[in-house]
Parts: sequence; structure tokens; C-alpha cells
Amino acid sequence: MRPFASLLASLLILALPALAAAAAKDPGKDKTAPDRRIAMTIDDLPWVRLPAVSTASIIADHRRLVAAIRQAGVPAIGFVNEGKLEADGKVEPERLAMLRDWLDAGATLGNHSYSHADLHAVGLPAYRDDILRGERQLRPLLQSRGQTPHWFRHPYLRAGRSAQDKIDLAQFLSAHGYRIAPVTVDNSDWIWAAAYLRADASPKAEKLKSKLRRDYIHYMGLKLDYYEQQSIALLGYNLPHIWLIHANALNAASYGDLIAMARKRGYRFIGLDEAMRDRAYERTDAYTGPAGPSWLHRWAIGEKKPASFFADEPEVPAWVMSLAQLESE
Repeated sequence: MRPFASLLASLLILALPALAAAAAKDPGKDKTAPDRRIAMTIDDLPWVRLPAVSTASIIADHRRLVAAIRQAGVPAIGFVNEGKLEADGKVEPERLAMLRDWLDAGATLGNHSYSHADLHAVGLPAYRDDILRGERQLRPLLQSRGQTPHWFRHPYLRAGRSAQDKIDLAQFLSAHGYRIAPVTVDNSDWIWAAAYLRADASPKAEKLKSKLRRDYIHYMGLKLDYYEQQSIALLGYNLPHIWLIHANALNAASYGDLIAMARKRGYRFIGLDEAMRDRAYERTDAYTGPAGPSWLHRWAIGEKKPASFFADEPEVPAWVMSLAQLESE
């Protein structure tokens, strides 16, 4: 037996290079899977419904969302509307403390303008003023942590009605130390959030809200799948994505499930800085229309892709639209 075992071992050693070469030629499932990385971004801090509602009415959900962010332990950045910090023209200490909660949870903060201004409605001069007004609390708050604000997110994702407006805005932002934070995984979480709030009036509120959370996670998964395929179709690979959600009660209740769903699909969470190092983000945003689409679709519009390229994007189900009392996305 010993001579045979020795011969077998020798043959295996000789065969190893050939086996390795064969494995290299057959990459298999793991090696052919797209690179799946994603950055989490959360808009309308400190809370979507402020300042129209009292701080007391939303503070429990705020704490729930911040706790979920801390527990998830993945990079996240929240974009602040400083107007939401105020009541009767004065900053409420409790609302400013909400931003500190985000920083304490390990998140970073960016500028989303003071009033959530619509660039297309107010024009570039007023928009620039609103951006600077949106850092009066943000800048010193970050400086107290050894940080500076360097990301800006357009409200409504409306980025300019002309190429020149886009150039002028980019130059202004750069002069003030900002970069634009695009979005690739766009969605209508705000409609689901509206339905979630209205569900409280139902006689079977908890059952309805449970169904909303479950179906919302499924919808968001379909969105991830869709934009992954859009990226591959347009760029030839799956770029590091940038995901947009909002600071609302639905995401406070669903944040951990969103993270788990993305991870189940093979996604690894990264910071916005890492995502933006991908060369795809150097592409020109050619879109000058009234909506606020994904940057993948802006680039596709710039390449004059046919209408068929944009087909089959997942939609909010009709029953959710009805519950939210909205007619269209």
C-alpha cells in the first residue's frame, strides 16, 4: 500500500498546475457574479415631516431609526435640511440634538439645502443662497467632530434645466468644498411612507403596516435588481451603487430589514467616498428635464438610448398608491 500511496501523491502533485489552470478557465458562479457594493444615503434630516409636526410626535421613530443605523454598523450619510431644525424662525435645541444622534450612531452628514429648495423653481442665485443657508448649523456641528461638510444632494434630484446651470452649480459647490452626491438606486419610498402613516387610521392598523413593511422590502429588492441590470446594460458592469431613502417612520421600522435584504443579494455596504471613486461617476449628467431620475438613466439619456432601455422599472403597487391617496409616482 505504501508504494501505491506514494505514487498517487506524486501524480496529484504533478496534476495540481493543470487543475488550477482548468479552474481559472471555468470561473464558476462566485467569480461571474457582479461586484455588488452600495452606499446608503438618507435624505431630509432630521426628519421628513418636520417642521410641520411637533418634535415630540416623531422623536420615538427618530430614535428607532438611529438605533437601527447603529446596530446595522454600515456606513451611512444623512442629508440635512436646516429649515427643519427651526420652529417660529428659531433653531430648536431638541432638533439640533437629533443631528448629534446621527453622528453618535456613526453616520456622517451632508447638505440638502436649507428649505429643500427646487432649483428649477427658484433659479440658480436663490438656490446658491439656500445651500449656504443650509450649513449655518451643519458646518460648526461637523467641525466640533473634526469634520467638514463635503457632500451636497439636490432636493427632488432636480439638478438644472441647462448644461450651463449644471456647470455653474458644480463650480459654486466646488468653491465651497462640496461634491454632488448622485443617486443610482432611485425609488418611491416616500409613497410607501405616506401609506404607512395613513395605515394608522385602519381598524387593522398593525396587520396592514406589517404587510406594508413586507411588501416594501420586496419592492426595494426589485429596485436593486433593476438598477443592477441597468448598470450592466449601460456600463458593462455593476457599478458601486448609491441608494436613496428618507428619514421617515417606515424606514425607522424597516432599516434593518433593508440592510439584510441587500446583503442576502450579495451587496456589501461602503461609504459614499468609496462609491464615488468609480470612474462612471465622472460621466456628464446630460439630463435637463423636470423629473429627478437615477444617474444611470441620466447617462443613458446622454447616450440617446431608446425608450425600450428604460422599460420595466418596478412600480409602486396600485393598492399602496390608493392607501397613500396618490394617483401617480
